[in-house]
Parts: sequence; structure tokens; C-alpha cells
Amino acid sequence: MTFIQLIEYRTSQPEQLDKLMDEWMASSQGERTATRAVTTSDHDTPGTYVEIVEFPSYEEAMRNSEMPQTSEFAARLAALCDGEPTFRNLDVQREDKL
Repeated sequence: MTFIQLIEYRTSQPEQLDKLMDEWMASSQGERTATRAVTTSDHDTPGTYVEIVEFPSYEEAMRNSEMPQTSEFAARLAALCDGEPTFRNLDVQREDKL
């Protein structure tokens, strides 16, 4: 079952977070289990962002979380945020192509 993680955060440094994501993608090439990532900004609340990260399963997401590269990424992400990021762990129940 597909698994999605939402990471909501506030930052005044979105360019630094883009750079951090590029670094994580390069360092985790061939090891990461995330299959898709989308960065969004809240249209109505400037400075608020949501990362949507997709995995083949919860188990694969946990394997990805245990990677040293991901631990370093998470710590550096938190340092660039204005406050604590919020994580939502979601099991996909239904998916429709529209």
C-alpha cells in the first residue's frame, strides 16, 4: 500500500531548503526509497510550506528514515525552519487518476 508523508513547516529561507533537498537527493542516490517528492507553498499563508513525499509502503518509508543521509537532512531542515516541522503519516486508501 502506498504511503505518503506530509511535512509542514514555516521558513524564511526556502532557497536554502531547496539546496538542502538537492544535496539529500545526491547523497541518497541509489539508497533512498522515496519515489516522489513535491514541495508546495501555502497560497494563503506566506512562508508556510508542505512537502509531500511518496513511498511504496510504510516499511519502505521507515527504511528511508533510518538512512544516515535522511537523519542529517531532517536535522538541517529543522534548523532552517521557524518552529518545529509537523509530520503526518498517511496510508493511501484510494487513488484515482482524474
